[in-house]
Amino acid sequence: MELTIIAVLGVISIVAVAALSRRIGVAAPLSLVVVGLALSFMPGVPHIEIEPEIILTVVLPPLLYAAAVHMPAIDFRRDFKAIFRLSVVLVVVTTLCSGYLFAWLIPGLGLAAAFALGAVISPTDAVAATSVGKKLGLPSRLTTILEGEGLVNDATSLVLLASAVSALHTSVPLWRVGTDFAVAVVIAVLVGAFVGVASVFVRSRLTDTVANTALSFVVPFLAFLPAEELGASGVLAVVVAGLVNGNLSPRFIRARDRLAENTNWMTISFLLESAIFLLMGLQLRTLLDQTNDAHLPVAGTIGIGLLAALLAIAIRALFVAPLVSSLRHDADRAESYRSVFDDLAEQLARGELPRRFDRGPGKKDPERLRKRLDQRKRDNEFFINERFGWRGGVIIAWSGMRGAVTVAAAQTLPPDTPFRPQLLLVAFIVAVTTLLLQGLTLPWVIKKVRVPADDTSGDRAAYVELLDDLSQRAAEVLDDPGLARPDGTRFEPVVVARVREETAVRRVPPTGAVPDDVDPREQYRELSLLVLSAEQDELLRVRSMGTYSSRLLTFAQDQMDRRLAQFQQGDA
Repeated sequence: MELTIIAVLGVISIVAVAALSRRIGVAAPLSLVVVGLALSFMPGVPHIEIEPEIILTVVLPPLLYAAAVHMPAIDFRRDFKAIFRLSVVLVVVTTLCSGYLFAWLIPGLGLAAAFALGAVISPTDAVAATSVGKKLGLPSRLTTILEGEGLVNDATSLVLLASAVSALHTSVPLWRVGTDFAVAVVIAVLVGAFVGVASVFVRSRLTDTVANTALSFVVPFLAFLPAEELGASGVLAVVVAGLVNGNLSPRFIRARDRLAENTNWMTISFLLESAIFLLMGLQLRTLLDQTNDAHLPVAGTIGIGLLAALLAIAIRALFVAPLVSSLRHDADRAESYRSVFDDLAEQLARGELPRRFDRGPGKKDPERLRKRLDQRKRDNEFFINERFGWRGGVIIAWSGMRGAVTVAAAQTLPPDTPFRPQLLLVAFIVAVTTLLLQGLTLPWVIKKVRVPADDTSGDRAAYVELLDDLSQRAAEVLDDPGLARPDGTRFEPVVVARVREETAVRRVPPTGAVPDDVDPREQYRELSLLVLSAEQDELLRVRSMGTYSSRLLTFAQDQMDRRLAQFQQGDA
């Protein structure tokens, strides 16, 4: 009964704090941490010790999966260089620099334990940053890079942490760490891809929405657990499974199932994210008492944590500067390639095979070459239109907040780790300092640097163009001489006329003179579903080609899902 009361009060507190945060304009994760910090010192509040396994194996997989499902795969691919550098290279650099700092400031700690703590404080948590950024209108490319970094860097840090922990008891050569990391990544990607494809295959054959959504809840664990058993990164496997599901679901899973799944996952993500930030704040008093009980200097430990937080912020700022320069160079190079792509398109139009595109699968198929060329041209236009400048670099540099994963990962340090209570408190100080310092000032930074928002007027024009493409595909279906119902009978002309008039938007069922033995509503549903399915195929085609921005395609897919769901209500 006591546990039930705590859970109920916890949910009520989370909802109340989230509602208050919206009113005062502060990101809910930040408010929850502050509330947790205050509650930890209140009389009668018990000491909070979170089992790290609960965070890393129960909470983290569904959170990463939910975020990965909504990550546009094409944007992830286009900005993979930036995401890789931030989530892998920067994590390694931060681990090494922080490790040497800890080994210097804590005599007797040893490099292995120092690097383990460095790995713990290296990954960022993009939840607070993206929640602030979306509210203040950050461009979608910036948000994608931050979310992509948050998806992958946990895997990097946990693999480095495991290697450092192994080195506590036996020497581990540097080449072995690199090899283990590469193997962990390859196995995780294979496991995640297999689980992603298999789960979509199975769920596409379920006709019950509740059962379909219930099965989606276990997908992250189906990816995480086997990968961990194989010695790979379960976290990365979950991310890959989520990306695969997000990419394949619109093609194979019914719209009504996706809408229901999305609503349920949003609720789960909200509760899990909020709970871990609240619990994170509640741990402060426990960590202070543990450090005192171990007769370790509390004030000195807090000072080390503050220095480590400042070092992490400085390393990120120094790292982002050349990254921004590289991205700007990519945009300049893309500008110079415009004429090259035009020349290649002209060669294809004349029936010639461009030498630089005549390699790989389908090299003798002009149509496939044309599609490949068009896709690369769209990628090239993306780098030009979504140009990255110093303003975006400032936001990325100041969005390196650490979160609950840092605190939970620190708890996984073995009990015989030297100065373990002190290390846990250092990790906590780094997480809270970066979270509150950067999180609370990020809105001010965004306003000061005046990052250009997405081009809404251009999006509106592009959306009109996209609707024209979909309407054209619908007209092709309706003009097909072989258009017929599943049983082979013809659609009534009044039904065809109404669907033609509406194209993709349902208003009211048709009325008019039809034979007594014909159900115009059922015909209307069948034909509308047929037309919408054709439009969905066209939407997926332009998505794969990168013809329109992902934010526009996401909006269009959401609208399409809502219309498809209306007509799928009658499906078995």
